[in-house]
Amino acid sequence: MTHTPTDQPPRSASGAVVPVLAFAGIVVAVMQTLLVPVIKDLPQLLDTTPSDATWVLTSTLLSGAVATPIMGRLGDLFGKRRMLIASLAVMVVGALVSAVTSDLLTMIAGRTLQGFAMGAIPLGIGLMRDMLPRERLGSAMALMSSSIGVGGGLALPAAALVAQHTDWHTLFYGAAGLGALSILLTLLVVPESPARAEGSFDLPGALGLSAGLVLFLLPITKGSDWGWTSGTTLGLFGAAAVVLVLWGVMELRLTAPLVDLRTTARPAVLFTNLASIMVGVSFYVVSLVLPQLLQLPESTGYGLGRSMVVAGLCVAPLGLTMMFTTPVYARLSARYGPKTTLIIGLLVIALGYGGGLGLMDAAWQTVVTSVVLGAGIGLAYSSLPALIVGAVPASETGAANGLNTLMRSIGTSVSSAVIGMVLANTSHTVGGVEIPTMHGFRLSFLIATAAVAVGLLLALFLPGRTPADGPRPRASSEEDAGPERAEAALRGFRGRVLDADGAPVARAKVTLIDHRGRQAGATVSATDGSYALTVPAGGTYVLAAKAAGHAPLASSATHAGDPRAVDLDLSLPGEAVTA
Repeated sequence: MTHTPTDQPPRSASGAVVPVLAFAGIVVAVMQTLLVPVIKDLPQLLDTTPSDATWVLTSTLLSGAVATPIMGRLGDLFGKRRMLIASLAVMVVGALVSAVTSDLLTMIAGRTLQGFAMGAIPLGIGLMRDMLPRERLGSAMALMSSSIGVGGGLALPAAALVAQHTDWHTLFYGAAGLGALSILLTLLVVPESPARAEGSFDLPGALGLSAGLVLFLLPITKGSDWGWTSGTTLGLFGAAAVVLVLWGVMELRLTAPLVDLRTTARPAVLFTNLASIMVGVSFYVVSLVLPQLLQLPESTGYGLGRSMVVAGLCVAPLGLTMMFTTPVYARLSARYGPKTTLIIGLLVIALGYGGGLGLMDAAWQTVVTSVVLGAGIGLAYSSLPALIVGAVPASETGAANGLNTLMRSIGTSVSSAVIGMVLANTSHTVGGVEIPTMHGFRLSFLIATAAVAVGLLLALFLPGRTPADGPRPRASSEEDAGPERAEAALRGFRGRVLDADGAPVARAKVTLIDHRGRQAGATVSATDGSYALTVPAGGTYVLAAKAAGHAPLASSATHAGDPRAVDLDLSLPGEAVTA
């Protein structure tokens, strides 16, 4: 039978693949936090109003949110490595455009191009799933997922140092250089994945999703300026609802949609994505509050009077702790599953914000808050891709993780808008300048704590185990498993999983994949190597088998409605022996 590489990772992936992909994620994070040290000076630097200057940040947020699911789907169709390089290349072009201008509109255009790099996160996770052995996948995805926080934490003091001592345009040249280095490393180290989804790119779906997201995120990011009850804000929210509903109806009718809403509606995917929004909210609050608290002058009575660089160093442990929690996540997840790890992470975040309410009187206290929050956010972020990957077939990994990254982007944009509104409405005027108050800072921490509480509630609805965690133990006796296997044998594939010597392979995971690349069923071989899978309809399928200590197998098989006996020989990748 013809070999189908859909579910079989290449065995030549080097040990440098994970660090290179994680570095790409860090570069994306650097791009996101590049302007945080100079955000208060942007109106003067660009000779514009504060309201218009916010578009330099908003444009990146919007383009990143739109590009994330689109790049994920393109990666599934045309190659994840290819799309990763394309995302980074667009970012480099955008950084160079921004580096040579002080014009507002040109700067916004450059920052919009930089936002396309957000697609690197789901693409990197998809590449890891396609090429890494199962025992390395959990920790690798955790590192990739947490790279946003790691890069953001490390970039803050570095960007502050550059902005304080050189021309601020140097920040963009630095980002372009990092992007170019990431492209070079990807070309040299990362192989292309052979996994491809069937179908074509859904251009109407991409345009509809883009329009809906822009209409939704625009009033969120600008609502505090326009007024939350203004006609413009309410009108855009209404238009977003109409566009997204029509887009959803269209996607459900397509055979190859941009986003498979039926897959998205699975409880494991739906509640993970909703929890991701809350994690995104909690991550961004600390990034907005602590740098301002640290840089406010001591004459305010609560400001800590630190320089731009020192403020960045105090917040840097947020990202460093996220990096160091990755191996901790791997051990916790291996023993308890990613759901439990997510819950633990959210509890630690709640502890960080709750304790942070009383730790705002000295710089060292902000460091403690950053460390605790970094540990919690690192655990939570690391759990999210594992939950998603365990709930969708391999061919949909890029699009599914792209949607999950989009949910985090929505969370950070909601956080930015709400916390910005809170700090503005609770500020007072000193010397003609509006400055935030301690009441506003503490209220922001309370909002973050509430978001974490909602995230905890959502996490409780997640399934206790997912396919990514490994199969549930099955009955080892034929007496217990017999009726189920007998029924399946009448309506699908049956057979045995064998090793090189023809001996049975027990507890091998056998997955049935349909012609659209979707998982149509899964089971675990019994002690005698036997398995049985029902099929939803006749047609061509891929039978994929994996077992510890054996090479994975992916073979095509056709079912015509009658029972089919297919033995899976793990010593011959891509071959199956029909009885």
